[in-house]
Amino acid sequence: MLVEAFDYDLPRELIAAQPACPRDASRLLDLSVDDRMTDRRFADLPDLFNAGDILVFNDTKVIPARLYGARGKALVELTLYHPLDGTRWMAFIKNSKRLKTGDVIRFYTDKICAENSDFSAQVIEKQGDDGVMVTFSCPPAQLAAKLEQYGFMPLPPYIKRNRPSADSMWYKFNDRENYQTVYAKHEGAVAAPTAGLHFTPEVLQKLRAKGVREAYLTLHVGAGTFLPVKTADTKDHKMHAEYGVITPQTADLINRTKTESGRIVAVGTTSLRLLESAADSAGVLHPFAGETDIFITPGYKFKIIDNLITNFHLPKSTLFMLVCAVAGTERMKQAYAHAIAAGYRFYSYGDSSILRCVNKI
Repeated sequence: MLVEAFDYDLPRELIAAQPACPRDASRLLDLSVDDRMTDRRFADLPDLFNAGDILVFNDTKVIPARLYGARGKALVELTLYHPLDGTRWMAFIKNSKRLKTGDVIRFYTDKICAENSDFSAQVIEKQGDDGVMVTFSCPPAQLAAKLEQYGFMPLPPYIKRNRPSADSMWYKFNDRENYQTVYAKHEGAVAAPTAGLHFTPEVLQKLRAKGVREAYLTLHVGAGTFLPVKTADTKDHKMHAEYGVITPQTADLINRTKTESGRIVAVGTTSLRLLESAADSAGVLHPFAGETDIFITPGYKFKIIDNLITNFHLPKSTLFMLVCAVAGTERMKQAYAHAIAAGYRFYSYGDSSILRCVNKI
């Protein structure tokens, strides 16, 4: 399938640099009914569900995985995306051509210069499109605290922030709250499950009051989710693996909901991908603990979900391909054209949509 088929034009001004405030004031494009598009607010979401339906959330928690460092006078920007052990990580590094194996990167903030830094990493191996392997100087037990001290939230590249300086610290702490769901629990993601950013305690309480069920799984989203598809054909694209967990209790609750004819609604593409990774060909969900690199494109038959709540995605991205697989390519192109004309805000801090799955087993 040609990647070019998933292209569209988006005015730059529709890319959101900050989220709506409050979160549930964001817009919601409702495509849950065939042949209809309805403009709503996210706060209206509970009106679309009935008792016995279930929303499946990804409760991963984003770590401050973006670091600014220096190798001598050369400045580099490092985004962690996959842990290998307690101190070794794979990372994408801007200006990595300046680095060679054995180089030491010393990290800095607006208050700690690189020369006085007590936090550094050494380049172990450069792996081309897969990034750079680094090992941190601190003991494994101290790494989380060092990332909290030196790290920034790993915002996607289309959201611009300054390097650490006095005028960027507001962004550091504001993004630490905004780029995290209100139900985040298990640390390990280096990108947010952004469909969940719109939920507030008030929206969750209204859903519970209607008898809508909740289920939680964990998929530690990797920075690979932001990588462009560089191949001409989707069959040649390589997905980065991400670690996920579905407990026996969660699998049982979702299976019971399905047998009782409740709708299964994935909150975000990350929840959907893990559900589909753990389901068998008969549509039964099983407990899961491991890595998945599932790549979903049009023609895929979904085994679990009835609906998907998701943001608006990049052109020619794996995520736009996935939503086209859920709702149909032509319908999604029409929906995106409507959203652009109506001034919806796009991407991670942008507005939301709810889709009906039209391709099921």
